Amino acid sequence: MEAFLKYTRRWGPLAAAVIFFSLWCVAEAGRMGDSWLTWSGRWPLVLMTLAVATASWKPLVSLGFTAALLSGQLGFALPPMASNHWAIYLGSFIALGFILWTAEPRMRYMAAGANLVFVALMTVLMLSWRYGGGVGWFAPINVGDQPMFMRYGWQLFALLLLIAAACAAAGLLLALYQERGSLFRARELAQSSLKETEIDLIVEQERTRIARDLHDVLAHSLAVIAAQADGTRYLSKDQPKAVLSALDTIARSARSALVDAQRVIEGVHDDGMVTPQPRLSDILPLIDGMQRGNNLKIHTSESGMPVTLSAGQEVAAFRIVQECLTNALKHGGRGTDVRLHFDWTGPGLALHVASTISKAGKSAPNPGPPRLGRGLPGMRERAHLAGGWLTAGPDGEHFRVTVFIPYGAPEAGSGNDAQHPAATTPLTDIASSEPALVLTRTSLERQSTSDPGVDGRG
Repeated sequence: MEAFLKYTRRWGPLAAAVIFFSLWCVAEAGRMGDSWLTWSGRWPLVLMTLAVATASWKPLVSLGFTAALLSGQLGFALPPMASNHWAIYLGSFIALGFILWTAEPRMRYMAAGANLVFVALMTVLMLSWRYGGGVGWFAPINVGDQPMFMRYGWQLFALLLLIAAACAAAGLLLALYQERGSLFRARELAQSSLKETEIDLIVEQERTRIARDLHDVLAHSLAVIAAQADGTRYLSKDQPKAVLSALDTIARSARSALVDAQRVIEGVHDDGMVTPQPRLSDILPLIDGMQRGNNLKIHTSESGMPVTLSAGQEVAAFRIVQECLTNALKHGGRGTDVRLHFDWTGPGLALHVASTISKAGKSAPNPGPPRLGRGLPGMRERAHLAGGWLTAGPDGEHFRVTVFIPYGAPEAGSGNDAQHPAATTPLTDIASSEPALVLTRTSLERQSTSDPGVDGRG
C-alpha cells in the first residue's frame, strides 16, 4: 500500500489529467462538429487538464491555469461554457485534492482560499445571462441576473463548494494516512534505537564496573609488590646475587603488568578492542571537522616553542579541547566564534579557549538553576591527573576555559609510568643517588583513580 501511494503521489496527477481529457473527448465526440478545433469547450478543457497535471509538481502554476480560464471568460477572451460543459470546472477541484495531498501546509491554505474564490466566480459565470446559457437544470428567468442569483445562486454555490470539499477531504485523508504511517515508522525506529541504546548502556556500565574493580584490585596489589621488591633489594645488598636478581625481576614484572593492565582498561571501548589514544597532532583534524560539519568559526593561535609532552598529557589536552568545542556548539549553536590559543612560553602548556555566549541563553527570562553536567568536572579531573589545573566560567560576552599542564609532570594513573624518569633510569643509579622509594597508600590510591572522561556535557 505504501509503495502504491508513493507511486500515485508522484504520477497520479498526470494520469488523472490524461483520464480527464480522454473522457471529455469521448463524451463530446458527437457534439464537436466538424473538428475538435471548432469545439467551444476546447480551451476550458485544455486549461483544466493542465491544472490537474501540474497540481503536485507546481501548485501555483496549477492554480494559475484555473485563474486564467475564469479571468478569460470574465473578460470575454475565452468562449463561455455551454449548458452541458459546466462539469469541466471540476478539474479545478481535482487539482485541489492533489495539492492538499502533496503540498506544504502554507500552500494548502492558499489553494483552499483560491478555490473558494473560484467557486464564486464559477457560480457567476454559469448563472449570468451575459456569460452563458445556464447549467441545464435551472430554468432561466429572463428578467435579469439579480432574480437568477437570488433564486439559484446559493444552491449552485453550495453544490460546487460541496464537490470541492469532497475532493479536498480525499486529498487531506491521503496526506494524513501517509503522515500517520511515517509517524508509526519513526516511533518504531525510535523504540528500536532506544532498546539498542539501553542495551549498549547496560553493557557499557558493566564494562566500566568490571574495569574499575579490576583496576582497584590490580593497581594496588601490583604497586605494593613492586615497592616491596624494590625496598627489599635496596635494604638487602648483602644478599646473594640470585636473590637480588629475583627481586629485580619481580619488581620489573609487577610494574610492567601494572602498566599493561592500565592501558588495556583505559583503551577498552564499545567494540571491546584497544584503540590508539589521541595526541596533540590530532587537534588540527578535530578543528577542521568541527568547522566543516558544525560551522564553528574557530581561530587558533600559538606562542612560544612547542615542548614534547607525555602521552597522558597529550591525551588530556586533546580531550579538553574536544570538550570545549563540543560545549561551544551545544550552548552557542552553529556559527559560534571560538578562539583557541596554545602558550608554550611558561613552565608548562597554557591552553586558553574562549567561545561566544549565545544571546538567546543570556536573554532567557527567569533562568532556572544551572544544571551540573559532567563535562567541566571531567576536564578538571583530566587536567589534575596530568599534573596541572583548569578554570572555567563566563567572562563578559565569552565563556573562557584556561588549562595549565606543566612540562614533565608525573602522570597519576595514566598508564604511562614507563615514561617517568624513575621508570627509565637504571635502578643502580637510583639507589646511589636517592633514598629508597616509599609508596604511600595515598599515592597508590591516586594511581588507581580511573579517568572519568569528558563524554558528558558541561
